[in-house]
Amino acid sequence: MQFEVLHTSEDARAGTLVTKRGKIRTPVFMPVGTLGAVKGLSPRELKQDLDAQIILGNTYHLYLRPGPERITEAGGLHEFMAWDRPILTDSGGFQVYSLASRCKITDEGATFQSHIDGSSHLFTPETVVDFQRTLGSDIMMVLDECPPSGISRSDAQKANRRTAAWAERSRTRFQDTESWYGYPQQLFAIVQGSTFEDLRRESAEELVAMDFPGYAIGGLSVGEEAEALYAMVRVCCEVLPPDKPRYLMGVGTPANLLEAIGRGVDMFDCVMPTRNGRNGMLFTTQGVINIRNRKWANDYTPLDRGLNTYVSQAFTRAYVRHLFQCNEILGLQISAMQNLALYAWLMRSARQAIEENRYPSFRREMSLQLSRRL
Repeated sequence: MQFEVLHTSEDARAGTLVTKRGKIRTPVFMPVGTLGAVKGLSPRELKQDLDAQIILGNTYHLYLRPGPERITEAGGLHEFMAWDRPILTDSGGFQVYSLASRCKITDEGATFQSHIDGSSHLFTPETVVDFQRTLGSDIMMVLDECPPSGISRSDAQKANRRTAAWAERSRTRFQDTESWYGYPQQLFAIVQGSTFEDLRRESAEELVAMDFPGYAIGGLSVGEEAEALYAMVRVCCEVLPPDKPRYLMGVGTPANLLEAIGRGVDMFDCVMPTRNGRNGMLFTTQGVINIRNRKWANDYTPLDRGLNTYVSQAFTRAYVRHLFQCNEILGLQISAMQNLALYAWLMRSARQAIEENRYPSFRREMSLQLSRRL
């Protein structure tokens, strides 16, 4: 893997991340395919209509279904889901937070009670690396402890120590094993520290000393205020190496992404575009639409006049509202594609603004425009 920052505009960066399966232009948003599929969209649509450069899968969910054996028999996750571009897989660390009632954490690892059948599964730093080897993902993540918002300082320190120890164990296991499918894989570390600036800095410094090829900022967008999120991103980016990619996990709204890019982040993922789309919230270049509202019933203008994509131009707001009113699955697919198209457009536009050294003004204008409720 090669990463190069090509342009900057204040702290915002535009670069390229080169993997064996393709070049990724940053900043980049990764559509979330938790179970090996971006909900409602085929790989062909992701590539041809959205030009998705990289997608994300989840180790915890793929471990439970379909399981390591089936993915190995299929020749890895790329072959299994007919996707030939890069894949990043999360480690299951976020499930330490999201499935807290079903998870017990010790220094050895995290023991989950399956949300499917109640069976018990121990995830250790080593087994998580091993499973991601069977997945064949281009970028793997270390197992980390993702604490909830509002955690005490002492508990945040404990989570930091465990996260650092797990990162070292993950790194050792990664170095002692090989890729299964002939493609090189990379292992990224994850910075924790809750909303304590000194703990964030301490976590970042400790992980940087381990010399990973890339770093994620985890444990945010879990209930903290937006300003706290931005402050933690700033602290982390001040410590993380300028010549390695920075990935903000699980964030967020278009305004969140714009603010994080302005602080030096290169990579993003979030379920918001697809999940909110399925619930009738559409992100457009003019602002946010609740397509279920009656006001759109007789609006025969394109879904988004500012986007030159098939779904944005071919379908009217009245038609998409009609689909939602009828519970027609096409409405969910159109909405997911519209939202992902908006996020892809936003990344391209941000990159252009960085290349032209006008990112601060672009960020201010777009944050207001894209956050408006229509």
